[in-house]
Amino acid sequence: MAETLLKCTTRHVRLFTARVENDDLVISDDELTMDLDPDNEFIWSDASVAKVQARFKQLVDGASGGELSDYTLRRIGTDLEGYIRQLLQAGELSYNPDGRVQNFSMGLPRTPELL
Repeated sequence: MAETLLKCTTRHVRLFTARVENDDLVISDDELTMDLDPDNEFIWSDASVAKVQARFKQLVDGASGGELSDYTLRRIGTDLEGYIRQLLQAGELSYNPDGRVQNFSMGLPRTPELL
């Protein structure tokens, strides 16, 4: 078993080589855990969360059999960031006006005035 927790932190996704047990991360060399939008910058529907989880599973399955490294985690995290941006631009996500962060990190909100 791995003795070191690998992680990748992007703006909206945190990936860990661990599983969650009793609200704690337990290091695992054969499992990845995703923390989605830890700052609650977006308003998520069940459908949009399911889409990101499905994309995450697709990326993990595509990387299976290869070396689990920082680089692999960064590739998965970067791809997920791009996918989240696509969901935002398609109107499937919106910024959370009550979130603690209001920097519009994925671009300005799409409003009728800006279209």
